[in-house]
Amino acid sequence: MRSISPDFVAPERVERAIFAGGCFWGVEYNLKKVPGVLSVTSGYTGGNVDNPTYRAVCGGNTGHLEAVEVLFDKERVSYETLARLFLEIHDPTQADGQGPDIGEQYKSAVFYDTDEQKRVAEALIEILKGTGLRVVTEIRKAGKFWPAEDHHQGYYAKTGKTPYCHSWVKRFG
Repeated sequence: MRSISPDFVAPERVERAIFAGGCFWGVEYNLKKVPGVLSVTSGYTGGNVDNPTYRAVCGGNTGHLEAVEVLFDKERVSYETLARLFLEIHDPTQADGQGPDIGEQYKSAVFYDTDEQKRVAEALIEILKGTGLRVVTEIRKAGKFWPAEDHHQGYYAKTGKTPYCHSWVKRFG
């Protein structure tokens, strides 16, 4: 008889979230720490080119944003918790960039898979706007997510460095 790994999560408990908030390294770094997050993959989404490369995305001709794909156990962490954290670990008021990283590929966006994810993202952004913030974070329907090259995965874990343009700022009560 085969035993099931204690880390096994039934597929029906796994949900996907996609967030773009500047350089994917910092977003990945912060979201990986959340209990219930199963994996975070840095990559590209939102554009019009298949199999984009980092160089092509940075060139600005693909329409893709640097983003992360988060797979999480929805019985351990909610989409709302992840979306709130996402909106607190980057500046949702900075257009076309994040900190020193400037360019369309660094836009702030939430890519939703379900109507519920869309509703949650819209509600959270309205809360922030209600505090006077000029939020520029876009809400878009999720499409194909393209993983970035291997050397971009787990960048901060590999280098021992910490994010230079992502830090937590409490924005929700």
